[in-house]
Amino acid sequence: MAAGHVRDALILAAGNGDRFKNGSSESKLLQPVLGQPLILRTLHSARAAGLTTFHVVLGYRAPSVRAAIERACLADTSVHFLHNPDWHLENGLSVLTARTALRDRRFALLMGDHLFEPPVLARLLRTSIGAGESLLAVDSTPAPPAVVAEATKVRVAGAHVTAIGKQLSPHHALDTGMFVCDPSLFAALDAAVASGDTTLSAGIRRLAESGLMRAVDVGSAAWFDIDTLDDLATAESQMTGARAHAG
Repeated sequence: MAAGHVRDALILAAGNGDRFKNGSSESKLLQPVLGQPLILRTLHSARAAGLTTFHVVLGYRAPSVRAAIERACLADTSVHFLHNPDWHLENGLSVLTARTALRDRRFALLMGDHLFEPPVLARLLRTSIGAGESLLAVDSTPAPPAVVAEATKVRVAGAHVTAIGKQLSPHHALDTGMFVCDPSLFAALDAAVASGDTTLSAGIRRLAESGLMRAVDVGSAAWFDIDTLDDLATAESQMTGARAHAG
């Protein structure tokens, strides 16, 4: 198996974040995290990991999210915007908007509302991978019950993901929202949508059933899924503590 040469990132930024109750109707992706909008933290982390071409899927409050990204002027990158008119549905449909742009190459798939450490993504991008395979970064460290309850769970056998889902039990790890995907994901999502399931997990599940989904554990690295104000407070507290410790 050879390491894939991945330079493209597909970033899902279309949802309305209906659980993020901060009194504003603006996209939660514009919410500052230690002074920097959430979506820009995601983009900067992806750039620090070595990605240079971003395909950002917009939907809810698309003009303001796009404007914030364009104002940031990330150095040495190109940014392409896609639109998901069905942003109010599940995120598998956002991935399918990139079929034409990414049909011939592997790509990183990232959630616009997840924070992660760039070295973890960089390691994922360097991981050796077989023909047709995709990768998912998973976290097998114990997590608080409240985090586990809200997370997408993963079952693993050896190096392979065998099952994925919100209600999965038993499970071995949590889905961190960081992927390296083969273009075969698009066909898997087509099949899932045809069966009535528009989630990204449904497409990943089909790849797993074919033995094409491998797991890479993030170890002790921190990552945060920002769904609520409490999630934001936890992330900022831990990030501030990590900075103080490093200093």
